[in-house]
Amino acid sequence: MIRLFGGEFLNKKMNPRYISLEGLEQLKTEVENYKMKRQEIAKRLEEAKSLGDLSENTEYMQAREAQSFNEGKIQDLENIIKEAVVIDKSTTQKGIVQVGSTVKFIVNGEREVVYMIVGSEESNPLEGKVSNSSPIGQACLGKKKGESFEVQTPQKRVKYKIVDIS
Repeated sequence: MIRLFGGEFLNKKMNPRYISLEGLEQLKTEVENYKMKRQEIAKRLEEAKSLGDLSENTEYMQAREAQSFNEGKIQDLENIIKEAVVIDKSTTQKGIVQVGSTVKFIVNGEREVVYMIVGSEESNPLEGKVSNSSPIGQACLGKKKGESFEVQTPQKRVKYKIVDIS
């Protein structure tokens, strides 16, 4: 549980971090890469220390910043992995849009688009992956084939009709 201002508590599972098995494996690989970087940074720190006075040693300060950034990334990624809820397509309900669904839409009655609904950690609209917490992701969750909905964008309202769900 997370403590909020005013003493309230929030259960972390209220906003789960959905991720595919492939995405989880990518995160684990990324963590390992950052962990391997520790040795390189430690070597840079030792070399910088050997140069003498640390208070005016630019190489030392840069190595410490790199170390701090690297450790922060490791911690962030490990927290994501720990809190991740893996999307298991074998247990999803067929015919209903949910995290992990690939959905084909007709947009404004004209063009066809296909999006996979993913957790925010894997969202990449250029690859056709939209977050379940994005406006379109939120609007289509729980809908069925044939249903329509609208999403307000900064420029206009966009109408979506669900053509297929897989």
